[in-house]
Amino acid sequence: MSVNTNNAYGKISISDLAIAKVASHTAMECYGIVEMVSRRFTDSLAELLKKDTGGKGIKVTTSGNRIYVDVYVIVKYGVSINAVAESLKEAVKYKVERFTGMIVNTVNVNVIGVKL
Repeated sequence: MSVNTNNAYGKISISDLAIAKVASHTAMECYGIVEMVSRRFTDSLAELLKKDTGGKGIKVTTSGNRIYVDVYVIVKYGVSINAVAESLKEAVKYKVERFTGMIVNTVNVNVIGVKL
C-alpha cells in the first residue's frame, strides 16, 4: 500500500516501506529504546539471510490519507516505560507527519522486552 496525495504539480505517492524507515530511525533516536524487534517470524528469517527489510520493528497501515503505525521495541532496564512510550509516540507522529504531509492517526507502542 501507499499514501497518495495531489498538489498543483501532480500526484505524490509514498510507500509504506518509506514511512516505516522514517519511523524506525526516529524510534532509535528516542531515549530508552535499546532496539527494534521484528514483528513477524518472516522478518527474523529475512534478517538471518541479510535481506534489507527496512523499517525493522515497524508496521505501517494506511487508509485513505490516514496513517497507522505500530512500533515493536525493547526498552532499557530502569527507565519509565510509560514516559519512553509517550515520548516515542510523539516523536514518531511528528516526524512521519512532517515527512509525508499526511495525518498520523495512531501510533501504538508494543514493548516486547527489557534489556540491561
